[in-house]
Amino acid sequence: MITNLDDLEIFVKVVATGSMSATAKSMGLSPGVVSKRIKRLEEQLGARLLQRTTRQIGLTDAGKGFYERIANVLTGIEEAEKFVSGKSTEIAGNLRISAPTSFGRMHIAPHLPAFMRAHPHLSIDLMLSDEFTDIIAEGYDVAIRISELKDSSLVARKLVQVRRILCASPSYIERYGLPERMEDLAHHHCLTAHNGEPWRLEGPRGPLVYRPAGRLNTNSSEVIREAVIAGLGIALRSTWDIGSELKEGRLVRVMPGYEGSRNVSVSAVYPSRRHLPSKVRAFIEYLAELYGPVPYWERHGEVAA
Repeated sequence: MITNLDDLEIFVKVVATGSMSATAKSMGLSPGVVSKRIKRLEEQLGARLLQRTTRQIGLTDAGKGFYERIANVLTGIEEAEKFVSGKSTEIAGNLRISAPTSFGRMHIAPHLPAFMRAHPHLSIDLMLSDEFTDIIAEGYDVAIRISELKDSSLVARKLVQVRRILCASPSYIERYGLPERMEDLAHHHCLTAHNGEPWRLEGPRGPLVYRPAGRLNTNSSEVIREAVIAGLGIALRSTWDIGSELKEGRLVRVMPGYEGSRNVSVSAVYPSRRHLPSKVRAFIEYLAELYGPVPYWERHGEVAA
């Protein structure tokens, strides 16, 4: 039977930081004490929780399952303590967020100052990556994801639907003309997706898949973005990515009867609905209100539904 909550807190902290030395420093302990506490916890449970190497610390399967359950327990205890002390509504502590690179730079980072001014006792770690992070193993409180959400042990809150449209620059249209049907795209320069995926579209006759052929290949979505703005061809882009360019006339919509799949959305993903920390709830609600039913990047005629 586990009798020491401090051991659990140390374990959760090690998982969040990925380092025993960093945990020791943050908790005012020595690395040796942290190591002994983890070993004691493993002995009490009769299972190895952490996989230690010379470079990093990872969770075993047993450790991952234990972490998913115990993190919620500790959060519940913290919330209960705050409630008793009259601080249940206070937004404080550290909020760790994972988000896609471009979306995070364009539509999260600019809005953090207002959120942090509203909650002066809150600090934020915002990590941008286009890889799907394991938010439990890497100690994130919430992840912003752009995808068709599949079945998962995680909880997802849809923030806004993603609309993807075909677009090109006015200079490109002036040189090559305006395509009107899917068949016309065979005679145009199309910019392939950075990940090699085909264009999954929904048109007047239902869903269809079109694989564009182009002269530019890259692993960067931002390179494709700059290429379409520069007049290199036609691209399928999210409105959150090119809303300003459409409003300013640097890009125009092409073949408005066709859009990307309507099943893609921007969502906030977090480990559990139970005992959701107030800091996570406040951040999710902030983004949901900020984006709204019609996000600000679509509030002009070019992409209005």
